[in-house]
Amino acid sequence: MSGGERRVYTVSELTAGIKGTLEGMFPAVWVEGEISNLRVPSSGHAYFTLKDEGAQLSAVLFRGRGRRVRFEPEDGMHVLAFGGLDVYAARGQYQLVVELMEPQGLGALQLAFEQLKRRLEAEGLFDDGRKRKLPVYPRVIGIVTSPTGAAIRDMLNIIGRRFGDLRILIAPVRVQGDGAPAEIVQALVNLQEMAELDVIVVGRGGGSIEDLWAFNEEIVARAIFESALPVVSAVGHEIDFTISDFVADVRAATPSAAAEIITEGVFASRLFVAEASGWLSQRIRRRFGREKENLEKLMQRALRAHPRRRLNEILQRLDDLQAGLLREVKYRWRECRAGWQNTHQRLGRVRPAQWVERRSQDLRELDRRLREQARQGLKNAENHVETIEARLRLLSPMNVLERGYSITTDAASGQLIRDAAEVKPGQRLKTRLKKGEVRSVAEG
Repeated sequence: MSGGERRVYTVSELTAGIKGTLEGMFPAVWVEGEISNLRVPSSGHAYFTLKDEGAQLSAVLFRGRGRRVRFEPEDGMHVLAFGGLDVYAARGQYQLVVELMEPQGLGALQLAFEQLKRRLEAEGLFDDGRKRKLPVYPRVIGIVTSPTGAAIRDMLNIIGRRFGDLRILIAPVRVQGDGAPAEIVQALVNLQEMAELDVIVVGRGGGSIEDLWAFNEEIVARAIFESALPVVSAVGHEIDFTISDFVADVRAATPSAAAEIITEGVFASRLFVAEASGWLSQRIRRRFGREKENLEKLMQRALRAHPRRRLNEILQRLDDLQAGLLREVKYRWRECRAGWQNTHQRLGRVRPAQWVERRSQDLRELDRRLREQARQGLKNAENHVETIEARLRLLSPMNVLERGYSITTDAASGQLIRDAAEVKPGQRLKTRLKKGEVRSVAEG
């Protein structure tokens, strides 16, 4: 250009020159700053300013490129932004077109996790009141997971060992990568079309937060929330938590734990049945021992109160009286005999024949009367004993039973029932008949 000439640029030309220079000099840069003046219009593009203590820079995150940023930018957030400088010609303003962005301090994925968790919790997706209980005895379950992972093998092994009759429908999906969330959502939708399905398990084995991220996606969380069937989330290890764990009806620490939770009802029932035989045998032996002890006590009381015992005591007393009477008769006889002999000797010496004859007759008469009194006394005693025995037989419970009556006692305590008012509804009774006994339960 000669000294007399001057170059005049149009605004567009100058702007285009600056644009080319800037874009050529700064095609890709990392910029650190604080987000302010954030705007996200209906187009989905994000416009904001990056600033520090001495300057500020306009920035834009276009919607298509924003999918690579996991978290949601917020005013006041300190970030590292990667992109290229561009000039927005319509305003004559240079700006940073952001391709990637990371938060300073907390990792991008962890920040995205916390943001989504707060938002969904505020919407009520985590409320315990809406969560459903799992069926105690499921018949068919669906499992959404990778068909080649260790998680499905562990679940199948545990279910086969604890509940081999359980039917399992496997919905194979990718559990990490860009297409994994959409596949998980579609599998959930497909399984709900199975009319016989009782519960769905969604899960995978352990890994890093990047590996587990498919279960932190909002579309997966909402698909679990909208499921018509109870959902068990079994993602990663016990220390791993994902958004799906908070939304699901039940969170299992591991896929193996999910298999145990689903089969717990059947497994516990089978264990109870297996142990029931021994338990029942033990209860029966204990009950039999108690009933045997009660029966022995009852028999002892019955023996002590039985009329035969009283009769035996009376008969023993009669034997004693009879023995005493015989001793008395013998004693009196010896006395009379000794007196007769003395008198006979004395009369023999004086020979009073007539007096002796008279005394002999008296003695014979006395002997006859004594013998008659002895026989009559013994007969009266026997009649008295027979009368007492007859009375005792009339009062004997066995004689009452012979006449068609019965005796009712409490089956547990053996207490005699004398009044119907003493009987309570449900009380077990035992009724003794002439032959055998009848057990019954009182009605209300």
